[in-house]
Amino acid sequence: MVDVKDFLRDYAKNEGLFKNKKALQSNYTPSNVPYRDEQIGQVASILAPSLRMERPSNLFLYGKTGTGKTLVIGHVLENILEVAKEEGLNLKTVYLNCKLKRVADTEYRLIAQIARELGQDIPATGLPTDEVYKLFVKCLEKEKILLLLVLDEIDEVVKNTGDKILYNLTRINSELKESEISIIGISNDLMFIDQVDPRVKSSLGEEEIVFPPYNAIQLQKILRERAELSFESKIIGEGVIEKCAAYAAKEHGDARRALELLRVAGELAERNNSEQILVKYIDNAEEKIERDRVVDIVSTQPKQFKITLFSIIQVSDEYAKKNESGDFYTGDIYEVYKNNCLSTGTKPLTQRRVGDIIAELDMSGIINARVISKGRYGRTRRISLAVPENIVKKIDLMLREGLGL
Repeated sequence: MVDVKDFLRDYAKNEGLFKNKKALQSNYTPSNVPYRDEQIGQVASILAPSLRMERPSNLFLYGKTGTGKTLVIGHVLENILEVAKEEGLNLKTVYLNCKLKRVADTEYRLIAQIARELGQDIPATGLPTDEVYKLFVKCLEKEKILLLLVLDEIDEVVKNTGDKILYNLTRINSELKESEISIIGISNDLMFIDQVDPRVKSSLGEEEIVFPPYNAIQLQKILRERAELSFESKIIGEGVIEKCAAYAAKEHGDARRALELLRVAGELAERNNSEQILVKYIDNAEEKIERDRVVDIVSTQPKQFKITLFSIIQVSDEYAKKNESGDFYTGDIYEVYKNNCLSTGTKPLTQRRVGDIIAELDMSGIINARVISKGRYGRTRRISLAVPENIVKKIDLMLREGLGL
């Protein structure tokens, strides 16, 4: 029998493979940001008027996950705040990740959280939303500041609350006499702003910067720089950096993914008492991250999403048993979905709304759903599962237990 206490004592004494694991984490801001000089220059020039206490244009940054958007805005704002401090300017920044639970899932919570960041005490619930806005405006006027408000994953706010909140935030400036507010939005969805009401878009009057994905060579340099900060020399085995970069380049040049792969591979190597991070640990890390990512996405979805995904898995299994191709259509799923709604005591949605859910599951990477034309019979989606079979089995079990099927 393993003595847990002895194991933990040995673990605490052992220095391990990492010398600074934080350098591989997503919230780490390095002193330099490779391959983003152009974007840094653009962001700095747009936000520079804030150092004359002039409100800069609202700014939106677009690009796939892990292309350096949050890193660049953090880097520029850090420098702006340093200069503002030197000059004695009353300039403040507030950063909110709108994907976090209980931060931006309602208009009330978002405005309350921004106000709290500025020192205003607002209860979690209980006030009319209009009253929360009044308290926020009062707080801004008292502070007499120029506020640069960063809303990361800003599309999540609109998805949860509608685009009215963006309009309200831009209109606050007309109520302010002593302060001003400028919005910096960050989104992975390049089409996000085209989906908001034209009047809201007009009120934003935003500048846009699009971040291209990193290529494999660029990812290798980023990984090597962070690896030097994270590990002692000779810890990284041959081919590890290249394999990490290749995996991430395949995932739309996602540097965050590459760094996460290297970190998890290091943790797996430690658990196996290895003195080096070898290529095999990168493969193991890729499988573990993919499994954890998909399971996390599924576990946080509403009930209707879970029923739809469970129906897709059932249809996929039926096709496999009949030795048919892995592709099937929205209509095939809808009948199974209605039966599952009946079994779980849930009111079925329309086939069109289920189609919208299928499109969102496609965006999350769990399924592939390609729209095809059927001529005069309209359009449908050709669907197939996009995750490995071992992960599908885990999701299937989780959904069965969660839905009571």
